Amino acid sequence: MVFDSVHFDLRPYAGFAMDRYVRRTYCSWQDADWQSLLVQRFHHVPAVEDMELPAAADLHLVLPVGGRAEMETRTGGRWHRHTWTPGRLELGVPDRPALRRYRGDGPLRSVQVHIPRGTVERTAAQLGGPAVDYEDMAASVSAGDPLLVEAVRAIGSARETGDLYAEASAAFLAVHLLTRHSRAPDRHVPVREDARVRAAIALMRDRLAEPLTLAEIADAVHLSVFHLVRVFRRATGETPHRYLVRLRIEEAERLLLATDFTVARIAARCGFADPGALSKAFLRHTGARPSAYRNS
Repeated sequence: MVFDSVHFDLRPYAGFAMDRYVRRTYCSWQDADWQSLLVQRFHHVPAVEDMELPAAADLHLVLPVGGRAEMETRTGGRWHRHTWTPGRLELGVPDRPALRRYRGDGPLRSVQVHIPRGTVERTAAQLGGPAVDYEDMAASVSAGDPLLVEAVRAIGSARETGDLYAEASAAFLAVHLLTRHSRAPDRHVPVREDARVRAAIALMRDRLAEPLTLAEIADAVHLSVFHLVRVFRRATGETPHRYLVRLRIEEAERLLLATDFTVARIAARCGFADPGALSKAFLRHTGARPSAYRNS
């Protein structure tokens, strides 16, 4: 880490043995003379047992861009599991330490963006909204945001030098996070329940390839099964089961068009027991079988 910016308080990283876990290939402070935004690119070791992540004040966006791994993260006394996969953006909650372990299928790569906490707080004040709920924001980001993913990817490969680009990028990211991921929820859904619905969706995305029961989802977001179904339907218009199936079909559509994977491999990656189960669900949701959809 570099400790020479007035915008960030990076003292928590002073004892972090970064070289044990990553090799940094780019740093915007050193390589582009940025101060308002810290952007880094990393190559990660493929397996880690106990990595203690410091409690930093800034907002930390992590975008995997290579490799796949099963991650377990402990925050607040509980372990949470998710899948590291390219395009799945994660937002670290400020001032919250974490313990992480994982095992990947090979080398991992990421783009990581640190936004100064002060930038976000000033932007929130200008927007006139309530105090920022960073836990809710992180849950919302993990549920998916293609625009934010592409913005982080673009900022991570930008070649502009000097701080003007960095300052404008930090402002855009702050406004987008606050307007897209810190919105007032639907008036019919209490704030805490809205956050838990987002967390349930994030869990579904993490475990598309695995069997996932309604009871497991409810337990993960600290609701009863009955309460989860009620608030989930109220927030999304669908039951959790229908929503999960739709996510799996959407991922199957993406893989059919973007890869040359066999239908059997796609079925396994999308949580279907076999190609026949995928074909049946795919036909019901899209009106076409997977092979016809790919050929079209």
